[in-house]
Amino acid sequence: MNEKLLPLLGIARRAGRLSLGFDAATESMQKGKSQLLLLANDLSERTVRNISMTARHTETCMIATDFSMQQFGAAVGKDAGIISVNDKGFAEKMKTLCADKEHP
Repeated sequence: MNEKLLPLLGIARRAGRLSLGFDAATESMQKGKSQLLLLANDLSERTVRNISMTARHTETCMIATDFSMQQFGAAVGKDAGIISVNDKGFAEKMKTLCADKEHP
């Protein structure tokens, strides 16, 4: 996993382009704002299964990263296992940084 992703997450957070956590990410997907979902590597199977169903239903791209919730938290200033990227430009850049981990 590309280490450049974490600083980019921090920039996106300061720009107000992220939704952090299960509920916020789900709401972003349902409203059509979410361009990309990033999942921490230490999420529970149940959480992954539930967020995956919503992502498939809303046709939102989802990437399982090699980063932990703690690493996400250090990057964005708040612990979160699920991050919704709500900006197309940031999402495209993050997809290129994570190209090997993308799920349909």
